[in-house]
Amino acid sequence: MDTHGTPVRLSELRGTPVVLVFVPFAFSGTCTGELCTIRDNIELFDDAGVRVLVVSCDATFSLRAWQEKEDYTFDLLSDFWPHGEIARAYGVFDDERGLAVRGSFLIDADGVLRWALVNPRTQPRDLETYRSALALL
Repeated sequence: MDTHGTPVRLSELRGTPVVLVFVPFAFSGTCTGELCTIRDNIELFDDAGVRVLVVSCDATFSLRAWQEKEDYTFDLLSDFWPHGEIARAYGVFDDERGLAVRGSFLIDADGVLRWALVNPRTQPRDLETYRSALALL
């Protein structure tokens, strides 16, 4: 569900490549830094025709406040309830902490997973890693 309460389904985005970016917590330093890097380099994704979808187990109202504060132009999706269902489906849910770990998944226009990366919770992702992944499309 996006920050306005609208459900988002990958099946409805078929025809558009998507990068799913799982983050542990809204407003945390590492997560904010990662998403500000994406925000400041959004043309990298736009030029490749890739839609960025950020997924967190935070509630929609927290994600909306974060999106507005940081001026994120991409969608932030809440995986709050059922708690972590999407993160679990991608194998990036930490049951002990109740959060998504830093997973990134590039799905092509046909719905095929083309690239995946899972970083430790405290290790930010690198923009060059995304650049290399986008070259796979």
